Amino acid sequence: MDTRTSLLIVDDHASIREPLATFMQRYDFDVEAVGGGHAMRQRLQERSFDLIVLDVMLPDENGFSLCRYVSEHVGTPVILLTAMADQVDRIAGLEIGADDYVVKPFDPRELVARIRTILRRSKSRPLQAPQPAMAPVDGHEYRYLFSGWSLDMCTRELRNPEGEVVALGTSEFHLLRVLLNNAGRVLTRSQLEQSLYGWRDEPDSNALEVHIHHLRKKLGSDLIRTLRGVGYTIPK
Repeated sequence: MDTRTSLLIVDDHASIREPLATFMQRYDFDVEAVGGGHAMRQRLQERSFDLIVLDVMLPDENGFSLCRYVSEHVGTPVILLTAMADQVDRIAGLEIGADDYVVKPFDPRELVARIRTILRRSKSRPLQAPQPAMAPVDGHEYRYLFSGWSLDMCTRELRNPEGEVVALGTSEFHLLRVLLNNAGRVLTRSQLEQSLYGWRDEPDSNALEVHIHHLRKKLGSDLIRTLRGVGYTIPK
């Protein structure tokens, strides 16, 4: 069985996607490349991938809408590729569930590094041992119970107090997991960035603030508290 990391590259320009796929294969990735949103949706129905590299400007469907679909229904990490360097577009991508954002033209070695960072984050261990807020599911899996909400660590389903499923992007899930795993403890920006992204205080990055803001919109503004100048916390 192939245990290599699987990537799906989605870009309508063959002159970009084919050389990029070949380059990624040199790093021992299992790579597939398709030219549009329809082909992407079809492949996602046929198999799963560890990460998707998705161009924003596609001829048949906007990359932002595809990213939102993946975030809400598939849960696979997404790196957006775009020729637009505008900060507003970058924030928009993060808010709909993208895990990272790379501006064309780019060094493919940088893309490899960003892929590895996201995958390392997905497999990373929590900052400390689970808190008593964890409850058993089916005798062996676990979920967090907090303020009437629940977060299932097996299915990654977030349910509100009414029992309804609330969609979580990959970065939102990991952010909420880290906060809940340290409930009652104030985590600094540097601690959260290190746990989520693999770096501390990256210049000009507001990715953490974007994900905090988006998570608050789903949970309500009272659950994630900000201690100005210190960090963020979820009460026990």
